[in-house]
Amino acid sequence: MTERFSSPSLSRRRLLMTTAGLAITAPVVGAAASASTVRAGGSITFLIDSLGDSWIPNNSAISSFQGHIWGHVTDKLVYVDADGKVSPWIAEHWQQNDNATEFTLKLKSGVTFSDGTPLDAAAVVANLDIWYAGRRSDRINPIGLFPKTYDRAEAVDAATVKVFFKAPTLGFIPTLGYHGSILISPKTIAQPSARQADLGKTSGSGPFLVEAWKEGDFVRLVKRKDYNWGPPAVGHTGPAFLDSITYKLVSEPSLRVSAVQAGQADVAYNASPQELVSLKAAGFTIATPRYLGFVNGLAINTRLEPYNDVKVRQALQAGINRREIIDTVYTPDWKLATSFIQSNVPGATDHSALLAYDPAKAEKLLDAAGWAKGADGIRAKGGKQLVLTLHSNPYLGTAKAIDELIAQQLGKIGWRVIIRSYDVVTYGERVKFGGPAVPAYEVTRSFIDAGTVASILTDANNGENWFALGESDPKINALRDKIATAGTAEIRAPLLDELQKYVLEQGYFIPRTQIVQRIYVQSPKIKGEIYNGIAYASYYTATKSQ
Repeated sequence: MTERFSSPSLSRRRLLMTTAGLAITAPVVGAAASASTVRAGGSITFLIDSLGDSWIPNNSAISSFQGHIWGHVTDKLVYVDADGKVSPWIAEHWQQNDNATEFTLKLKSGVTFSDGTPLDAAAVVANLDIWYAGRRSDRINPIGLFPKTYDRAEAVDAATVKVFFKAPTLGFIPTLGYHGSILISPKTIAQPSARQADLGKTSGSGPFLVEAWKEGDFVRLVKRKDYNWGPPAVGHTGPAFLDSITYKLVSEPSLRVSAVQAGQADVAYNASPQELVSLKAAGFTIATPRYLGFVNGLAINTRLEPYNDVKVRQALQAGINRREIIDTVYTPDWKLATSFIQSNVPGATDHSALLAYDPAKAEKLLDAAGWAKGADGIRAKGGKQLVLTLHSNPYLGTAKAIDELIAQQLGKIGWRVIIRSYDVVTYGERVKFGGPAVPAYEVTRSFIDAGTVASILTDANNGENWFALGESDPKINALRDKIATAGTAEIRAPLLDELQKYVLEQGYFIPRTQIVQRIYVQSPKIKGEIYNGIAYASYYTATKSQ
């Protein structure tokens, strides 16, 4: 990788500096700035704990880290807000047929990529095709949540795209607002992956351009002055107000926060939840947006003993004290899980009763399954101990603390819990859904439309088969098929409710808490940022006071 310009370095000494007597006022968070009332200009520095290991757009756009950059240098066809509401962006309006197998998109005119290529119907078709299929021969992945029922797309004219699906696909339009669905110039898409991996050579149509970057160090973005097609929902469509945004890698959470406290940076990403109360009291802006997606929880590998036994899975469901997790690890900003999907997702239903902490019930279930407590308190059966191995998710800073608390809770019931921790790269290599050594995979995953969930959980249409069920559970597969073929939201809603109830009853998914994966500590000088449906902070509408 070639270094682009020099790094805007922040030394350890400077990061540890503190500033006394900060004049702090409480900002208004999440309100878009108005062009008639704000003063343009200013630059912000955003400290982040990783910048990933690839900039190939398809492979990196869904990353919790690279997604911040892609959200500023690219656009999407539709905008999805924090409540899951879909509104126009590059697609000004759209239509679908009665059974949701054909969609027509009408595009905004005058939009261009930074290389001068028009963002027209042909460009959209090129993007839809690569999202669906990727280019596996060149190590370019498909976008995981893009509908697998996709058939083809056609450019009717320069501003009109028709999209065809092999089966009803109600989730198509919302998924166009997913953070993986970024619009890239066809010239970039045509390049081999090695060239796509050079962020400086990737052309998007967003409000910022990549001015400089260094792998594993920083990315500096500058305003695109001719940008004039922002999503109307954010209250601004012209150029960004800020001059630049620099994303700087600082691995230690305490150093990121200290830098913001000292005025050496403007935003610290992924701070410790325990610090938030005092930081808020000191006048800093604290944002803990929930994304649309799955709650933080465990997908259980039913192929592995003893988790092929429904009683053991149900005991696990009843043996976790979720309220204690929030009270111990988090703050009141976190919410109890009510299903295995977040409660702000359209289509989520409340199944809290199935998640009640009931250790006595768990003990009875394990007794009935033949797992007897030994003198050391650990249960065993047939000479084998009741063991659960947890792999702490490096994408969630609190994961290990939660795992340690769960180990204590389950230990009282008779489990021996082993905790393993890896860095981001190693975790991605070793820890997989349904892997032979992974009885419980920790989920932190966003999505836009709840209708995509069933096909992810199972193995249909190259689904991810989270619970390693294959075709062994006809009920979940029947629900999957009914949800997939539902032609209207009214038909789909009760099916989604039934799916949520069934998955929890069977102990296939063990929720922990509703997830706040992206935590922001921000200088009070920054105002007007907006958090979208995937909980990314957009600084397109933000301003910075001097």
